[in-house]
Amino acid sequence: MTNSPSDTRPRPRIRPSSAFPSSHLSTAGASALYIGALLGPSLLLLPGLAARAAGPASLLTWLALLALSGLIAVVFCALGTRLGSAGGVAGYTAAGLGARAGRAAAWCFLAGVVAGAPVVCLIGGSYAAAAVGADGTAAVRAGLVLLVLVLAVRLLGVRTGAGLQLVLVSALVGLVLFAVLGAAPAARAAHWTPFLPHGWTGVAQAAPPLMFAFVGWEAAASLTTRLRDPRRQLRRVVLIAFAVTSLLCLGLAAATVAVLGPGAGGSVPLADLMRAAIGGRGPLLAAGAALVLTLATTNTYLTGAAALLDALLPSGTAAGRRGSLIVLAATVLTGVPLFALVGTGALTTSQLVAVPTALFLTVYLTCTAAAVRVLDGVPRLAAAVSCPAVLALLLGTGWPVLAAAAVALAAAAFDRTGDRPSPTRSAADQEGSPAGGV
Repeated sequence: MTNSPSDTRPRPRIRPSSAFPSSHLSTAGASALYIGALLGPSLLLLPGLAARAAGPASLLTWLALLALSGLIAVVFCALGTRLGSAGGVAGYTAAGLGARAGRAAAWCFLAGVVAGAPVVCLIGGSYAAAAVGADGTAAVRAGLVLLVLVLAVRLLGVRTGAGLQLVLVSALVGLVLFAVLGAAPAARAAHWTPFLPHGWTGVAQAAPPLMFAFVGWEAAASLTTRLRDPRRQLRRVVLIAFAVTSLLCLGLAAATVAVLGPGAGGSVPLADLMRAAIGGRGPLLAAGAALVLTLATTNTYLTGAAALLDALLPSGTAAGRRGSLIVLAATVLTGVPLFALVGTGALTTSQLVAVPTALFLTVYLTCTAAAVRVLDGVPRLAAAVSCPAVLALLLGTGWPVLAAAAVALAAAAFDRTGDRPSPTRSAADQEGSPAGGV
């Protein structure tokens, strides 16, 4: 069913944010921002983890998740054109499930960003350590240094513009294509057998962590406020982003298996492919790309999280710089223990990835469930299909699903507004808010 102009269903009490500039984005610039939000450094880690878990059959997992990612893209594109920014994921969820659920989704998104920043920095640290032939302990130390650098950049208020993001995304695409094509002569047919070394169980186990590579479709929220013609441009942007991410994910996943072998998938597959392509200088080039992407991606997400926090908390609580400081403090309090657990071997990289993945999947679950109620036609069908699939992936993350549930329940329990409409803002005003998107 769809909302009528007189729809009085509650919306979350979210204030506008000035975190995003009001200048219009071109289709190319918006596509670069979208691709950057979807890919980031996770693409440089996950093909190796998937190859270890499922062998050559990991490509089946990639194909299945790309299909699901396409459905989710349809849903968020429809939500973006139907509701505008609408408070980002909070507004999308609230439109169908109520304000309490909307705030729960928003806090899960915030927690996902805070828990995901150390993961992204650890990926960059792993590439830095691989470039100099260091061990896993050095990777953790390098990741911690990267996290400190990212937080310093945020304190200085540096932002990633569309022009810079276009350059970074173009460099990533070029580097991945160069690695895949350059390493192709080293591919071996024997690496494709056995196709299912760990059975279908391995394929299922590989799926939940890989979903971290497809987080980013919620970026439609903020893009709708920056496009000159959102209804026309957003569809093109989503199509371009989906095509590029599909090409890169499948290309890198196939090359990881064909060149490195199903059992050789490690935490730095792009560095290993670059070494096969151009020799010892390859890991250095891959490390440089990983470090730049780590800084750019983490800075972008922390900026969005600060804007969303500013919009969620009561007026004056996190206004302006204070919202950013709260996010940075939470990232430090979360990141340092996580790095310590990885450094001591108590937590693996795969388990670490599962934490933000579960939180973001919770957000996708609430948004797709809400979309079933507020959309119609093909987007509603896409939401109806993707919602149970997202739930299955969420349950497959294991113990991190408990952390996601705790965040959602705590946010709903401490929501002072409940399901009451905001007495100070109309639904139309709230739907025009740009806060909450990344």
